[in-house]
Amino acid sequence: MGYLMVFLGGGLGAMLRHGLNLAGVRMLGNHFPYATFFINITGSIVMGLIAGYFAFKGVGGASQHWRLFLTTGILGGYTTFSTFSLDAALLYERGEVGLAAFYVIGSVVIAIVGLFAGLAFVRQFG
Repeated sequence: MGYLMVFLGGGLGAMLRHGLNLAGVRMLGNHFPYATFFINITGSIVMGLIAGYFAFKGVGGASQHWRLFLTTGILGGYTTFSTFSLDAALLYERGEVGLAAFYVIGSVVIAIVGLFAGLAFVRQFG
C-alpha cells in the first residue's frame, strides 16, 4: 500500500511541477528559472508544515500512509529539494551542525560537479 501511495502522490506532484514550470516560462520568460526557484521554496515550506504537523500533532493510524502520500509522493514529485531541506534541518536540530553543513555544501557542490562531469562525458564520448 505504501508504494501505491507514493506512486499516486508522485504523479500529482510531478504534474503540478510541470504545470508551474510551463506557467512560469509563459508569464516570466526563461532567462531565469523562476518556476524552479518558486517550487524549491514552496516545497520546502510545505514540507516543514507537514513534517511539523505529523511530528507534533499526528493523525492516528493512517499517519504513515498520509506521510508517504504527502511527503515522499506529492512533495517528492513536486521537488526533492523539500526533502533535502528537511534532512538538513533535522541534522541541524539534532546538534549535528558540522554534518548539516557538510550535507548542504557537499550535496550542492558534488551535484553540480556531477552534472558537469556527465555533460563532459557525453561531449567526449557521446
